[in-house]
Amino acid sequence: MEDDAPVIYGLEFQARALTAQTAETDAIRFLVGTQSLKFDNQIHIIDFDDENNIINKNVLLHQAGEIWHIGASPADKAVLTTCYNKTSDSRVVSCAAVWRMPCDWETGSNDSPDDSAHNPQTLELLCHLDDSPHGNAACVLWEPMGDGKRVISLADNHALLWDLHESSTQAKVSSTATLEGKGQLKFTSGKWSPHHNCSQLATANDTAIRGWDLRTMSQIYCIENAHGQLVRDLDFNPNRQYYLSSCGDDCKVKFWDVRNVQEPVKTLEEHSHWVWSVRYNHSHDQLVLTASSDSRLILSNMVSISSEPFGHLVDDEELSEGEDNHQEDKSKEPLKDSVVSTYEEHEDSVYAAEWSSADPWLFASLSYDGRLVINRVPPCPQVPHPALRNDTSVHM
Repeated sequence: MEDDAPVIYGLEFQARALTAQTAETDAIRFLVGTQSLKFDNQIHIIDFDDENNIINKNVLLHQAGEIWHIGASPADKAVLTTCYNKTSDSRVVSCAAVWRMPCDWETGSNDSPDDSAHNPQTLELLCHLDDSPHGNAACVLWEPMGDGKRVISLADNHALLWDLHESSTQAKVSSTATLEGKGQLKFTSGKWSPHHNCSQLATANDTAIRGWDLRTMSQIYCIENAHGQLVRDLDFNPNRQYYLSSCGDDCKVKFWDVRNVQEPVKTLEEHSHWVWSVRYNHSHDQLVLTASSDSRLILSNMVSISSEPFGHLVDDEELSEGEDNHQEDKSKEPLKDSVVSTYEEHEDSVYAAEWSSADPWLFASLSYDGRLVINRVPPCPQVPHPALRNDTSVHM
Protein backbone atom coordinates (compact mmCIF):
# COMPACT_ATOMS: atom_id res chain seq x y z
CA MET A 1 0.00 0.00 0.00
CA GLU A 2 2.69 2.39 -1.11
CA ASP A 3 0.57 5.44 -1.81
CA ASP A 4 -1.51 5.20 1.38
CA ALA A 5 -4.68 5.45 -0.72
CA PRO A 6 -7.76 4.00 0.97
CA VAL A 7 -9.16 0.71 -0.32
CA ILE A 8 -12.96 0.49 -0.33
CA TYR A 9 -15.09 -2.67 -0.27
CA GLY A 10 -18.88 -2.58 -0.59
CA LEU A 11 -21.20 -5.10 1.03
CA GLU A 12 -24.59 -5.86 -0.46
CA PHE A 13 -26.34 -5.34 2.87
CA GLN A 14 -26.21 -2.84 5.68
CA ALA A 15 -23.70 -3.64 8.41
CA ARG A 16 -22.39 -2.45 11.76
CA ALA A 17 -20.37 -5.40 13.14
CA LEU A 18 -16.62 -5.52 12.50
CA THR A 19 -13.64 -7.27 14.09
CA ALA A 20 -10.07 -8.10 13.19
CA GLN A 21 -9.34 -11.83 13.13
CA THR A 22 -7.44 -11.74 16.39
CA ALA A 23 -5.71 -15.14 16.11
CA GLU A 24 -4.37 -14.30 12.64
CA THR A 25 -1.07 -12.44 12.96
CA ASP A 26 0.34 -13.10 9.47
CA ALA A 27 -2.48 -12.19 7.07
CA ILE A 28 -4.37 -8.88 7.28
CA ARG A 29 -7.92 -10.11 7.82
CA PHE A 30 -11.18 -8.62 9.07
CA LEU A 31 -14.63 -10.12 9.66
CA VAL A 32 -17.81 -8.16 8.89
CA GLY A 33 -21.37 -9.13 9.88
CA THR A 34 -24.42 -7.89 7.95
CA GLN A 35 -27.86 -6.64 8.99
CA SER A 36 -30.64 -7.65 6.63
CA LEU A 37 -34.28 -8.15 7.58
CA LYS A 38 -35.31 -9.80 4.28
CA PHE A 39 -32.36 -12.00 3.32
CA ASP A 40 -29.99 -14.43 4.98
CA ASN A 41 -27.27 -12.50 6.75
CA GLN A 42 -23.60 -13.05 6.03
CA ILE A 43 -20.13 -13.00 7.49
CA HIS A 44 -17.66 -11.45 5.03
CA ILE A 45 -14.06 -12.56 5.52
CA ILE A 46 -11.93 -9.75 4.14
CA ASP A 47 -8.29 -10.44 3.29
CA PHE A 48 -6.19 -7.45 2.36
CA ASP A 49 -3.17 -7.93 0.12
CA ASP A 50 -1.10 -4.87 0.97
CA GLU A 51 1.54 -5.57 -1.67
CA ASN A 52 -0.95 -5.42 -4.52
CA ASN A 53 -3.44 -3.15 -2.75
CA ILE A 54 -6.40 -5.48 -3.35
CA ILE A 55 -9.07 -7.18 -1.26
CA ASN A 56 -9.95 -10.88 -1.43
CA LYS A 57 -13.23 -11.96 0.12
CA ASN A 58 -15.00 -15.08 1.30
CA VAL A 59 -18.68 -15.05 2.27
CA LEU A 60 -20.30 -17.34 4.83
CA LEU A 61 -24.02 -17.55 5.63
CA HIS A 62 -25.25 -16.51 9.08
CA GLN A 63 -28.88 -17.59 8.85
CA ALA A 64 -29.67 -17.06 12.51
CA GLY A 65 -30.44 -13.34 12.14
CA GLU A 66 -29.09 -9.82 11.70
CA ILE A 67 -25.69 -9.37 13.36
CA TRP A 68 -25.22 -6.61 15.93
CA HIS A 69 -21.85 -7.64 17.34
CA ILE A 70 -19.05 -9.96 16.24
CA GLY A 71 -15.96 -11.21 18.09
CA ALA A 72 -13.04 -13.39 17.03
CA SER A 73 -11.39 -16.05 19.16
CA PRO A 74 -7.87 -15.08 20.27
CA ALA A 75 -6.70 -18.69 19.89
CA ASP A 76 -8.55 -20.29 16.95
CA LYS A 77 -8.80 -18.48 13.62
CA ALA A 78 -11.93 -20.41 12.64
CA VAL A 79 -14.01 -19.64 15.75
CA LEU A 80 -16.09 -16.51 16.32
CA THR A 81 -19.05 -15.22 18.30
CA THR A 82 -22.02 -13.17 17.17
CA CYS A 83 -24.85 -11.35 18.88
CA TYR A 84 -27.86 -11.34 16.61
CA ASN A 85 -31.58 -10.55 16.55
CA LYS A 86 -34.23 -13.11 15.77
CA THR A 87 -38.04 -13.12 15.96
CA SER A 88 -39.58 -15.42 18.55
CA ASP A 89 -43.29 -15.48 19.40
CA SER A 90 -43.84 -12.24 17.47
CA ARG A 91 -41.16 -10.38 19.38
CA VAL A 92 -37.53 -9.63 18.64
CA VAL A 93 -34.96 -11.19 20.95
CA SER A 94 -31.18 -10.76 20.97
CA CYS A 95 -29.15 -13.96 21.21
CA ALA A 96 -25.47 -14.93 21.32
CA ALA A 97 -23.71 -17.96 19.87
CA VAL A 98 -20.29 -19.45 19.13
CA TRP A 99 -19.62 -20.51 15.52
CA ARG A 100 -16.98 -22.28 13.49
CA MET A 101 -16.10 -21.49 9.89
CA PRO A 102 -16.10 -24.41 7.40
CA CYS A 103 -12.84 -26.33 7.36
CA ASP A 104 -11.94 -25.18 3.84
CA TRP A 105 -12.85 -21.48 4.22
CA GLU A 106 -9.22 -20.37 4.03
CA THR A 107 -7.99 -22.55 1.19
CA GLY A 108 -10.75 -21.58 -1.22
CA SER A 109 -10.92 -17.88 -0.51
CA ASN A 110 -8.58 -16.62 -3.22
CA ASP A 111 -9.07 -19.06 -6.13
CA SER A 112 -12.35 -17.69 -7.44
CA PRO A 113 -13.50 -14.85 -5.19
CA ASP A 114 -16.99 -14.66 -6.67
CA ASP A 115 -17.86 -18.30 -5.93
CA SER A 116 -18.22 -17.78 -2.19
CA ALA A 117 -20.64 -14.88 -2.73
CA HIS A 118 -22.85 -16.82 -5.16
CA ASN A 119 -22.68 -20.16 -3.35
CA PRO A 120 -21.79 -19.27 0.22
CA GLN A 121 -21.13 -21.92 2.81
CA THR A 122 -22.87 -21.86 6.17
CA LEU A 123 -21.29 -21.31 9.56
CA GLU A 124 -21.31 -24.29 11.90
CA LEU A 125 -23.09 -23.60 15.19
CA LEU A 126 -20.89 -24.76 18.08
CA CYS A 127 -23.10 -23.67 20.95
CA HIS A 128 -25.58 -21.04 22.09
CA LEU A 129 -24.69 -18.70 24.94
CA ASP A 130 -28.17 -18.96 26.35
CA ASP A 131 -28.77 -15.54 27.85
CA SER A 132 -32.55 -15.83 27.69
CA PRO A 133 -33.05 -16.18 31.47
CA HIS A 134 -31.03 -12.99 31.91
CA GLY A 135 -32.21 -10.86 29.00
CA ASN A 136 -31.10 -9.74 25.55
CA ALA A 137 -27.43 -10.15 24.61
CA ALA A 138 -25.57 -6.91 23.82
CA CYS A 139 -22.07 -8.23 23.17
CA VAL A 140 -19.68 -11.13 23.76
CA LEU A 141 -16.10 -10.49 24.88
CA TRP A 142 -13.27 -13.01 24.49
CA GLU A 143 -10.61 -13.22 27.18
CA PRO A 144 -7.69 -11.15 25.84
CA MET A 145 -4.66 -13.22 24.90
CA GLY A 146 -6.44 -16.25 26.30
CA ASP A 147 -6.72 -19.83 25.08
CA GLY A 148 -10.17 -19.25 23.63
CA LYS A 149 -11.95 -21.00 26.47
CA ARG A 150 -13.49 -18.06 28.35
CA VAL A 151 -15.95 -15.42 27.18
CA ILE A 152 -18.16 -12.85 28.86
CA SER A 153 -21.63 -12.00 27.59
CA LEU A 154 -23.50 -8.86 28.60
CA ALA A 155 -27.27 -9.38 28.65
CA ASP A 156 -29.52 -6.58 29.93
CA ASN A 157 -28.20 -5.96 33.47
CA HIS A 158 -26.20 -9.19 33.78
CA ALA A 159 -22.55 -10.00 33.03
CA LEU A 160 -22.04 -13.74 32.57
CA LEU A 161 -18.62 -15.42 32.56
CA TRP A 162 -18.71 -18.58 30.43
CA ASP A 163 -16.33 -21.51 30.25
CA LEU A 164 -16.22 -23.14 26.83
CA HIS A 165 -15.67 -26.91 26.78
CA GLU A 166 -15.33 -29.70 24.20
CA SER A 167 -13.84 -27.50 21.47
CA SER A 168 -16.36 -24.75 22.22
CA THR A 169 -19.38 -27.02 21.67
CA GLN A 170 -20.47 -26.60 25.29
CA ALA A 171 -20.77 -23.43 27.32
CA LYS A 172 -21.29 -23.25 31.06
CA VAL A 173 -21.79 -20.14 33.18
CA SER A 174 -19.09 -20.08 35.86
CA SER A 175 -20.08 -16.79 37.54
CA THR A 176 -22.33 -13.77 37.10
CA ALA A 177 -22.54 -10.13 38.13
CA THR A 178 -25.71 -8.07 38.24
CA LEU A 179 -26.13 -4.34 37.70
CA GLU A 180 -28.38 -3.12 40.49
CA GLY A 181 -30.17 0.19 40.90
CA LYS A 182 -33.34 2.07 40.07
CA GLY A 183 -35.07 1.64 36.76
CA GLN A 184 -34.35 -0.83 33.95
CA LEU A 185 -30.57 -0.84 33.87
CA LYS A 186 -28.89 -2.32 30.79
CA PHE A 187 -25.29 -2.82 29.77
CA THR A 188 -24.58 -1.20 26.40
CA SER A 189 -20.97 -2.28 25.93
CA GLY A 190 -17.92 -3.64 27.73
CA LYS A 191 -14.22 -4.38 27.48
CA TRP A 192 -12.17 -7.15 29.07
CA SER A 193 -8.93 -5.69 30.42
CA PRO A 194 -5.71 -7.32 29.13
CA HIS A 195 -3.98 -6.33 32.40
CA HIS A 196 -4.09 -7.73 35.96
CA ASN A 197 -4.01 -11.33 34.64
CA CYS A 198 -7.23 -10.61 32.75
CA SER A 199 -9.15 -10.38 36.01
CA GLN A 200 -10.95 -7.07 35.34
CA LEU A 201 -13.85 -5.97 33.18
CA ALA A 202 -15.14 -2.49 32.32
CA THR A 203 -18.78 -1.99 31.37
CA ALA A 204 -20.94 0.90 30.20
CA ASN A 205 -24.57 1.47 31.07
CA ASP A 206 -26.39 4.68 30.26
CA THR A 207 -23.91 7.47 31.18
CA ALA A 208 -21.89 5.41 33.69
CA ILE A 209 -18.74 3.29 33.45
CA ARG A 210 -18.08 0.51 35.97
CA GLY A 211 -15.13 -1.71 36.72
CA TRP A 212 -15.54 -5.31 37.91
CA ASP A 213 -13.23 -7.85 39.53
CA LEU A 214 -13.94 -11.11 37.72
CA ARG A 215 -12.56 -13.20 40.57
CA THR A 216 -15.34 -12.01 42.89
CA MET A 217 -17.70 -10.51 40.26
CA SER A 218 -17.87 -7.40 42.43
CA GLN A 219 -17.70 -3.75 41.42
CA ILE A 220 -14.31 -2.08 41.98
CA TYR A 221 -14.94 1.42 40.59
CA CYS A 222 -17.75 3.49 39.16
CA ILE A 223 -17.61 6.64 37.02
CA GLU A 224 -21.07 8.17 37.34
CA ASN A 225 -21.98 10.54 34.52
CA ALA A 226 -18.79 9.70 32.64
CA HIS A 227 -20.48 11.21 29.60
CA GLY A 228 -23.34 13.67 29.26
CA GLN A 229 -25.29 11.10 27.23
CA LEU A 230 -25.14 7.36 26.53
CA VAL A 231 -21.68 5.74 26.65
CA ARG A 232 -21.19 3.78 23.41
CA ASP A 233 -17.79 2.11 23.64
CA LEU A 234 -14.73 1.46 25.82
CA ASP A 235 -11.13 0.39 25.27
CA PHE A 236 -8.14 -0.23 27.52
CA ASN A 237 -4.71 1.18 26.82
CA PRO A 238 -2.65 -1.92 25.94
CA ASN A 239 0.52 -0.51 27.56
CA ARG A 240 -0.78 1.43 30.59
CA GLN A 241 -2.77 -0.80 32.87
CA TYR A 242 -4.90 1.88 34.56
CA TYR A 243 -5.86 3.87 31.46
CA LEU A 244 -9.27 3.49 29.83
CA SER A 245 -10.89 5.36 26.95
CA SER A 246 -14.61 5.93 26.40
CA CYS A 247 -16.89 7.59 23.86
CA GLY A 248 -20.55 8.46 23.69
CA ASP A 249 -23.53 10.36 22.38
CA ASP A 250 -22.23 13.64 23.80
CA CYS A 251 -19.78 13.63 20.81
CA LYS A 252 -16.83 13.31 23.20
CA VAL A 253 -13.98 10.87 23.67
CA LYS A 254 -12.59 10.70 27.21
CA PHE A 255 -9.53 9.11 28.77
CA TRP A 256 -9.57 7.93 32.37
CA ASP A 257 -7.11 6.81 35.02
CA VAL A 258 -9.27 4.32 36.93
CA ARG A 259 -7.27 4.94 40.11
CA ASN A 260 -8.82 8.43 40.22
CA VAL A 261 -12.14 8.64 38.42
CA GLN A 262 -13.22 12.10 39.59
CA GLU A 263 -12.19 13.72 36.30
CA PRO A 264 -10.97 12.41 32.94
CA VAL A 265 -7.27 12.94 32.27
CA LYS A 266 -8.11 14.11 28.75
CA THR A 267 -11.19 14.91 26.64
CA LEU A 268 -11.47 15.11 22.85
CA GLU A 269 -14.26 17.00 21.12
CA GLU A 270 -13.38 16.52 17.45
CA HIS A 271 -16.61 14.80 16.35
CA SER A 272 -19.91 16.55 15.63
CA HIS A 273 -22.26 13.62 16.33
CA TRP A 274 -22.41 10.42 18.38
CA VAL A 275 -19.10 8.58 18.74
CA TRP A 276 -19.65 4.84 18.34
CA SER A 277 -16.18 3.36 18.57
CA VAL A 278 -12.83 4.09 20.21
CA ARG A 279 -9.74 1.92 19.69
CA TYR A 280 -6.16 2.11 20.92
CA ASN A 281 -3.46 0.90 18.57
CA HIS A 282 -2.21 -2.44 19.92
CA SER A 283 1.47 -1.50 19.66
CA HIS A 284 1.63 2.31 19.70
CA ASP A 285 -0.84 3.43 22.35
CA GLN A 286 -0.57 7.11 21.42
CA LEU A 287 -2.57 6.30 18.27
CA VAL A 288 -6.32 6.30 18.94
CA LEU A 289 -9.07 5.71 16.35
CA THR A 290 -12.60 7.06 16.80
CA ALA A 291 -15.63 6.48 14.58
CA SER A 292 -18.79 8.55 14.57
CA SER A 293 -22.19 8.99 12.97
CA ASP A 294 -20.87 12.28 11.62
CA SER A 295 -19.55 9.89 8.89
CA ARG A 296 -15.96 10.54 9.88
CA LEU A 297 -13.11 8.50 11.26
CA ILE A 298 -10.48 10.42 13.23
CA LEU A 299 -6.96 9.23 14.05
CA SER A 300 -5.54 11.10 17.05
CA ASN A 301 -2.03 11.15 18.47
CA MET A 302 -2.58 11.13 22.26
CA VAL A 303 1.11 11.10 23.07
CA SER A 304 0.87 13.10 26.34
CA ILE A 305 -1.04 10.27 28.07
CA SER A 306 0.70 7.41 26.28
CA SER A 307 3.47 5.12 27.49
CA GLU A 308 5.93 7.29 25.52
CA PRO A 309 5.07 10.91 26.46
CA PHE A 310 8.69 12.05 26.11
CA GLY A 311 9.43 9.95 23.04
CA HIS A 312 10.61 6.94 25.05
CA LEU A 313 8.90 4.24 27.06
CA VAL A 314 7.77 5.34 30.54
CA ASP A 315 5.81 3.16 32.96
CA ASP A 316 2.99 4.31 35.26
CA GLU A 317 5.13 4.20 38.39
CA GLU A 318 7.79 6.40 36.82
CA LEU A 319 5.19 8.95 35.75
CA SER A 320 3.51 9.13 39.15
CA GLU A 321 6.49 8.75 41.48
CA GLY A 322 9.41 10.00 39.45
CA GLU A 323 10.05 13.31 41.21
CA ASP A 324 13.51 12.28 42.41
CA ASN A 325 14.51 10.44 39.26
CA HIS A 326 14.94 11.31 35.61
CA GLN A 327 15.84 14.94 36.23
CA GLU A 328 16.50 15.52 32.58
CA ASP A 329 12.94 14.49 31.74
CA LYS A 330 11.48 16.90 34.28
CA SER A 331 12.61 19.83 32.24
CA LYS A 332 11.48 18.27 29.02
CA GLU A 333 7.91 19.00 28.02
CA PRO A 334 5.74 16.06 26.93
CA LEU A 335 4.99 15.97 23.23
CA LYS A 336 1.74 17.66 22.21
CA ASP A 337 -1.43 15.77 21.33
CA SER A 338 -2.82 16.28 17.86
CA VAL A 339 -5.16 14.99 15.18
CA VAL A 340 -3.07 12.92 12.79
CA SER A 341 -5.74 12.61 10.11
CA THR A 342 -9.48 12.82 9.47
CA TYR A 343 -10.95 10.25 7.07
CA GLU A 344 -14.07 11.11 5.09
CA GLU A 345 -14.48 8.17 2.69
CA HIS A 346 -17.76 7.18 4.35
CA GLU A 347 -21.16 8.64 3.49
CA ASP A 348 -23.11 7.10 6.37
CA SER A 349 -22.68 6.60 10.13
CA VAL A 350 -19.39 4.89 10.92
CA TYR A 351 -20.25 2.31 13.55
CA ALA A 352 -16.94 0.48 13.94
CA ALA A 353 -13.20 0.85 13.52
CA GLU A 354 -10.61 -1.83 14.20
CA TRP A 355 -6.83 -2.11 13.98
CA SER A 356 -5.35 -5.04 12.11
CA SER A 357 -3.90 -7.76 14.34
CA ALA A 358 -1.18 -8.43 11.73
CA ASP A 359 -0.06 -4.91 10.76
CA PRO A 360 0.01 -2.18 13.46
CA TRP A 361 -0.13 0.58 10.82
CA LEU A 362 -3.34 -0.58 9.14
CA PHE A 363 -6.99 -0.27 10.19
CA ALA A 364 -10.51 -0.81 8.84
CA SER A 365 -13.72 1.14 9.35
CA LEU A 366 -17.33 0.19 8.61
CA SER A 367 -20.34 2.40 7.92
CA TYR A 368 -23.99 1.40 8.05
CA ASP A 369 -24.41 1.43 4.26
CA GLY A 370 -22.05 -1.57 4.07
CA ARG A 371 -18.92 0.32 3.10
CA LEU A 372 -15.68 -1.07 4.51
CA VAL A 373 -12.62 1.17 4.14
CA ILE A 374 -9.04 0.06 4.78
CA ASN A 375 -6.49 2.78 5.57
CA ARG A 376 -2.93 3.15 6.78
CA VAL A 377 -1.43 5.47 9.38
CA PRO A 378 0.14 8.32 7.42
CA PRO A 379 3.71 9.42 8.17
CA CYS A 380 3.75 12.28 10.67
CA PRO A 381 6.55 13.79 12.80
CA GLN A 382 5.24 12.61 16.20
CA VAL A 383 4.54 8.99 15.31
CA PRO A 384 7.37 6.39 15.10
CA HIS A 385 6.30 5.38 11.61
CA PRO A 386 8.63 3.09 9.62
CA ALA A 387 8.45 5.41 6.62
CA LEU A 388 9.77 8.24 8.76
CA ARG A 389 12.66 6.15 10.00
CA ASN A 390 13.67 5.76 6.40
CA ASP A 391 13.31 9.49 5.81
CA THR A 392 15.62 10.42 8.70
CA SER A 393 18.58 8.80 7.03
CA VAL A 394 18.03 11.00 3.98
CA HIS A 395 18.14 14.25 5.95
CA MET A 396 21.22 13.43 8.02
